[in-house]
Amino acid sequence: MPDAAKRRRAQRTLAGYFFISPGLLGLALFLVGPLIYSLWLSLTEWDIISPPVFVGLENFRTAFLDDKLFWVSLYVTIRYTLVAVPLTLVAALAAALLLDLNIRGISGFRAIYYLPAMTPAVASVVLWRWIFNSEFGLLNYILDFVGLPKVEWLISADVVMYSFWIMALWSIGPMMIIFLAGLHGVPRTLYEAAEVDGANAWRKLWAVTIPQLSPVILFNLVIGLINTFQVFTAGYLLTAGGPKNATLFYVLYTYRNAFEWLKMGYAASLSWVLFAIVMVMTIFIFRSLGRAVHYEAG
Repeated sequence: MPDAAKRRRAQRTLAGYFFISPGLLGLALFLVGPLIYSLWLSLTEWDIISPPVFVGLENFRTAFLDDKLFWVSLYVTIRYTLVAVPLTLVAALAAALLLDLNIRGISGFRAIYYLPAMTPAVASVVLWRWIFNSEFGLLNYILDFVGLPKVEWLISADVVMYSFWIMALWSIGPMMIIFLAGLHGVPRTLYEAAEVDGANAWRKLWAVTIPQLSPVILFNLVIGLINTFQVFTAGYLLTAGGPKNATLFYVLYTYRNAFEWLKMGYAASLSWVLFAIVMVMTIFIFRSLGRAVHYEAG
């Protein structure tokens, strides 16, 4: 390669690095740096007031061997995830299929279905607090109207998790939009070929739509799992982890350790345990379900 061409190529490379340098700097300052710091912090005992004291892996040993609330919070989060993720996936796909119909005014319905996703989380919690109120809440009003007994949605430890599963349906907007985009990418010729073969709507759903949407389903599954493992706002504002720790979600427990009990090092170790759980879970999903995903030949 001539020297002049090499110089031009080097100049273009330097120019490229120059233009992306603000993004790289922000990534280092606000992501990589805090990650490294939190990893070091997880190996210390620190109450904010006193200097950090290095304790090695003691925080992790305490979490797994001595801390019962660690296991309670992990169980609560996994229990919530096992129902909330498939529930929201099915609901979001069903909503997307309905909103994919070519009828008049469908754009307005799409906006209405997505509106809850744009509502601030705190405002949503206030709304749900009224809906689930034992005395004058909307759900108990409906139950009383049809002659059924009232339910202590947020008071009973046996019932409260059902309230959170119902609330999970409120947040299907982003999943629904992604499913809707995937539906628009399914070739219409496949549906026409299925009709020629005599397939009904149900058969077309399972033979055409689901396989074509498998990459989108996998994406929504992974994102849904990550999101459910990070539930915090509703548990903190609606029930504060109660009753009887029935809604003590993992991130809420981590928050309490950090900002209520000032156990910053221990909270950092809990965060890294959560990171490891989510990473292993994501790798397992991609390894186990990746072969079932259908990709268009490029």
